[in-house]
Amino acid sequence: MVRMKQYQDEGIEFTKMSGAGNDFVVLDNRKGVVTDPAALARELCNRRSGIGADGLLLLELSDRADFLMRYYNSDGSYGGMCGNGGRCISRYAYIKRIVNRPEMRFEALEHVYSASILTDSVRLRMKNPLDFRLGQMIKLSQIDLRFHFVNSGSPHCVIFLDENHELGSTLEGLDVPVLGREIRNHKYFIPDGTNVNFVEKIDARCFTVRTYERGVEEETLACGTGSVAVALIANQVKESMSPISLQVRSGETLTVEFEKTGNTQYENVTLNGSAHVVFNGKIMYDFSSQSILDIV
Repeated sequence: MVRMKQYQDEGIEFTKMSGAGNDFVVLDNRKGVVTDPAALARELCNRRSGIGADGLLLLELSDRADFLMRYYNSDGSYGGMCGNGGRCISRYAYIKRIVNRPEMRFEALEHVYSASILTDSVRLRMKNPLDFRLGQMIKLSQIDLRFHFVNSGSPHCVIFLDENHELGSTLEGLDVPVLGREIRNHKYFIPDGTNVNFVEKIDARCFTVRTYERGVEEETLACGTGSVAVALIANQVKESMSPISLQVRSGETLTVEFEKTGNTQYENVTLNGSAHVVFNGKIMYDFSSQSILDIV
């Protein structure tokens, strides 16, 4: 109670970060101050009454790695793995001297990831992908949709425009929030739902991607695990070779590299792109009512 009173009086330091346009509120929770992260995520990530972000990242103690990352979506749901979040929290750990070397390891969802802090970017080694489902079909309210699926740390549906001509030839003008929401909630993906990526091919190793993220329940400016999913599916069905560039909605580019070791087996999958601080501040928070008193 004394610790909670201290933090309620003095505030909790936070850092707002962006990973290629995917934005997060990052907190050092090694002292266990945050006890209801779902409620806090809903408060902080609200773009009208809070700081505004796609999700909340908590840096916590780990006995297996340099630190543990817990990620909560803006709606308070536990987000599992987040590729851009992992890159941002690694930059945060290095800036805050929680880890004093550019190579580090962190734990998330019982898996240990490795990250490298580079001059203008952060490269993250991802978990090997699972559950490829290629050439699937579902019926939507207006069209029959061809898609591919893979779990790249989070579940992702990948939709190529050149395989779905009813969607148009370019991503501009595509109603991603409406289409993404319908696909995310389709009975095919019950019970957990899925993230949804709409993809336009630029050339053999470059694709433009727009992503609807579950938990955020909206289109985001970038998605790390989504970019990895698109790259791996592109290798499977478009014969695209590593490295693959993904142009995301923010206008930035994420790069995915990988080694193919079998028909649908991959190792050394990495995600590289920008991860930087937007601003720092303090949250004055009422722990009894789980509500923000002020943001300074």
